[in-house]
Amino acid sequence: MRTCIFGLGAVGGLIGARLAASGAEVSAIARGATLAAVARDGLRLVEAAAAQGGAPAQTVVPVRAVDDPSRLGPQDLVVVSVKTTGLAEAAPRIAPLLGPDTVVLSAMNGVPWWFFDGLDAGLAAREWQSIDPGRAIAAAIPGERVLGCVVHLACAVERPGVVRHVQGRRLIVGEACGGDSERARRVASLLAGAGFETELSPRIQQDVWFKLWGNMTMNPVSAITGATLDRILDDPLVRGFVSAAMLEASAIGERIGLPIPISPEQRHQVTRQLGAFKTSMLQDVEAGRPVELDALIAIVAEIGRVLGVPTPNVEALFGLARLHARTRGLYPA
Repeated sequence: MRTCIFGLGAVGGLIGARLAASGAEVSAIARGATLAAVARDGLRLVEAAAAQGGAPAQTVVPVRAVDDPSRLGPQDLVVVSVKTTGLAEAAPRIAPLLGPDTVVLSAMNGVPWWFFDGLDAGLAAREWQSIDPGRAIAAAIPGERVLGCVVHLACAVERPGVVRHVQGRRLIVGEACGGDSERARRVASLLAGAGFETELSPRIQQDVWFKLWGNMTMNPVSAITGATLDRILDDPLVRGFVSAAMLEASAIGERIGLPIPISPEQRHQVTRQLGAFKTSMLQDVEAGRPVELDALIAIVAEIGRVLGVPTPNVEALFGLARLHARTRGLYPA
């Protein structure tokens, strides 16, 4: 499959590097220093997890990187892995990459623009201000083209053109509109051949909501406080606040048919295993990059308002995180 990675950040870089190393034909849309580095030196993958007492394993793969999608033409697969803060600007630029049968793999944080497709027709028809104002993204990338991808791994951009894989290889893939399909199996097989642990989901929204359930609190709390996950969970007052917000999100999940099967405390035990881990949002704050508040937590409060589910703790956390980011120029005024 001719595959284009739209957004060579940590996740997109990891997927692109692994696919290219497995022999797939891979190109990428990039800008600035990343474009220059990949064009000059190739895309470099550092496997930190493989460094058991020795030097990290490094792989350099040739990837055709350009800034203009029209130079590449229609692809079989487009992996969209940009930050959600940049998706509205990026979505219209994807058009030259889309042929009649092109599949778009959405590998991003938070609640995506296609979330209610195949889940609830009334909610799918709404304009959600937090994730797709004006429905411009849905117009550029219709849900029927999309395979959702929930990412369960840790990676980071070490410097432009260099991606470090820290741990985990799990990717969950499923049709945005639900059900099984040959194209979903084909893409999952492609990713498995690149070394990922892939799973097919008949209802990818359930997997999206479950991951969001943990990220929607830990990310903004860490961004505000500068604390790693272990310190957040060690503070009983903060931990209690986080649990209260998670229970509100659980109530929303029940209303939309996506129940959470465990308690907040059980989820905290899983998070605890990550130790002194810096969330992606904390890394963004430290690097002075815009933060992904809208798709991770603003949308939860918005869904709650539409459904009549009270979310006072979610709204308080969003308000604090938004004010914190605005004072640093990391969230629009």
